[in-house]
Amino acid sequence: MNYLRYMMKNVILFFMILLIIGCKETKKKKEVYKRMPFTGVIIDTLLQDDMSVRALTLEGDKVWYASDKGKFGYCSLSKAKNFTGNITLDTIPLHFRGIAQNSNYVFLLSTEKPAVLYKVNKSDLSDYKLVYEDKASSAFFNGIQFWNEYEGIAMGDPINNKLNILITRDGGSTWNKIPPSKLPKLEKDEYSFAASNSSLTVKGKSAWIATGGSKSRVLHSTDRGETWILQETPIVSGKAMTGIYSIDFYSDTIGLLVGGDYENQANNYKNKALTINGGRSWVSISDSLAFGYSSCVQFVPESGGTMLVALSPSGIYATSDSGIEWSKISNEKGLHTLKFIDKKSAVVAGKNKIYKLRFTTN
Repeated sequence: MNYLRYMMKNVILFFMILLIIGCKETKKKKEVYKRMPFTGVIIDTLLQDDMSVRALTLEGDKVWYASDKGKFGYCSLSKAKNFTGNITLDTIPLHFRGIAQNSNYVFLLSTEKPAVLYKVNKSDLSDYKLVYEDKASSAFFNGIQFWNEYEGIAMGDPINNKLNILITRDGGSTWNKIPPSKLPKLEKDEYSFAASNSSLTVKGKSAWIATGGSKSRVLHSTDRGETWILQETPIVSGKAMTGIYSIDFYSDTIGLLVGGDYENQANNYKNKALTINGGRSWVSISDSLAFGYSSCVQFVPESGGTMLVALSPSGIYATSDSGIEWSKISNEKGLHTLKFIDKKSAVVAGKNKIYKLRFTTN
C-alpha cells in the first residue's frame, strides 16, 4: 500500500511539474518558487452574529457576505466598519447561499421558496432590486460567479433533468435562462449542492459546475456558458447527500474537487479528485486519508497549483502537494466557506462567525 501511494504521488507530481514548468516558461529564466507547507493558523474574529454564512466575496478591505434570514452585508479586515442589511420578499425571509460582485453591485442568490436573485447598489446599500425570480416549485439555486464586469453565471438544481443555469451579459441587470436544449441531460436525482457557493467556479472563459446525488460529475463550458459538456469523476455517489460539494481551479487546466457523504462525514474514500487537463479526466487522490466530507476547497494564490486549504467538520486541512497528503492545521469547527486574501491569509465563515486566518509555516 505504501509503495502504491509512493508511486501515485510521484507520477502525479511529475506531470504537475511538467505542466507548471510549461505554463511558466518565458524568455527569461525565473527563480523557482519555494513553497512551505502551512503548519498552523492564527484566527482573528471579524464578525459574530446570529446567522449561517455560506458565501463570501472580497473587495479591498471589505468582506461581503450572504447568509440565512435575509441577512447580507460586509465586515472589514481592519475592523474599521461593519454593515448588516436585510431583505425580505413579501415578508418571507430569504436564504442567501450565493454571492458575487462587479464594480458597482453585489449580487445575492436565495436558494428556494422563493428562488430569487437580487442586485444591491454598493453606493447605496438600501437600493436593491429583484433581477430574477424562478417560480417553479422545484427551483433551488446553488451558486453564482462573475467572469468579468459584464458576464456572470448563476445555477440551480435540475428542472426536468437539465440544470437551471442563468447568464448575464450586461453586468447583472438582466439574467436569461440557458435553453434546456443546450444543456446535457443529467441522471434522475443528480443535482448540485449549496454548501459554500463553490460547487460552481469560473476561470478565464471557462465554468465548471459540480454535481452529486445519483452521479458525481462536472459540467464544463469553455465559452462562458454558450456550450457545455459532461465530465465523469471518481467521487462517491448513489445516495441523496453524496457527491461533489466544492470545486476550484488554479488555472484553466489544474483543478481539485472535494465532497463525500454528508450523512457519513468520517468516510474519506473517493471524496477528493485532481485534474491537470481542465477536467477531461480526474484521478481520485488521498483515498482513506485525511478528512472525510468537506464543504469547501480553495487553491492558495501564487502556489503554482500545489497548495490548497479545505474545510471539514473536523477542522481545517492544508496540502502542499496538490492534495496527495493533507495535514490538519486547526481544530476549528463549524466553518462552511473560504476565500483567500493573499498567499498567506484568508477569510472563512460559518455558523454565527466570520474569521480572518493567517497561515503559519515552520
